[in-house]
Amino acid sequence: MSHPIDLFSPHFPAARLSRDRPLAGMTTFRIGGPADLVVRVETADEMVTALQLVREHDLPHHLLGRGANVLVADAGVRGVVVHNAVQGVEWLNEHTIRAGAGVETFPDLTDLTVARGLGGLHHYVGIPSTVGGALWQNLHFLSPDRSRTCFIEEVVAGAEIFTAEGERRRVTPDYFAFGYDDSILHHRPDVVLSADFRLEAAPVEELRTVVRANLEWRDERHPDLWLYGSAGSIFKKIEGIGAGRLIDGCGLKGRVHGAAQIFHRHANIIVNLGGAGSDDVRFLIDLARETVARETGYELESEIGMLGFESSS
Repeated sequence: MSHPIDLFSPHFPAARLSRDRPLAGMTTFRIGGPADLVVRVETADEMVTALQLVREHDLPHHLLGRGANVLVADAGVRGVVVHNAVQGVEWLNEHTIRAGAGVETFPDLTDLTVARGLGGLHHYVGIPSTVGGALWQNLHFLSPDRSRTCFIEEVVAGAEIFTAEGERRRVTPDYFAFGYDDSILHHRPDVVLSADFRLEAAPVEELRTVVRANLEWRDERHPDLWLYGSAGSIFKKIEGIGAGRLIDGCGLKGRVHGAAQIFHRHANIIVNLGGAGSDDVRFLIDLARETVARETGYELESEIGMLGFESSS
């Protein structure tokens, strides 16, 4: 077989198969070279078909949703990128919503549930993510008053997954073994097809007040994704002290390399000022990690995925 597209063509419309497609436009960092093949899947059945094909033919592959927590190498990615665009929203009862893995938590689910007077997902406004990505990473948000961190696991009622063994099955929240920036999905190649969220009734205006406060808090600290490319926080939280505070304390806030910058308002974020390459970002990641270790003794651990780099293979 000369190219993976020959394997997928009998199963997917040509419009959803992209050969040698640059991935920069599929990530919030706006960085990344071409994948050999991008397959856009829009239903759970299509996701299963795509995964069966890559597994049966032993093709290197990656799953990409909103592309909000990943850095892709300028050289691109070999093999197949399965673009998770699995749609579908269904109300199971007045408090529980089921959403496809490719549905965006913000603004799609947050707007829908807030308008219906249901709270739980309203904390995650302003954070680009799909449902699948939210469960993968246990999406979280620090409340504006810094009193608590809200985790997506608090509202997950269950999910349908496609297992590493090739089975579709429903799982309870316990299956995910959620942790900070972690879930079982980091450790097993199971894939979320849909997820159920159990929400609580609340006055619409009260929810909208929280939404506005959360958005204002983020706007003060985080880059505008219309202006800058960014993957959000680069390093995992260190208990009792923020990674950004450590980096800032080492005098690195605002440091520029190429067209990438350690963000001037939040030192745990790196932004693409326009035209940055993956090497620019990697330089700043390494600089922050090495400087913090040398000057403070703390070891920073990256929380973003790396695609197309030797160390990530």
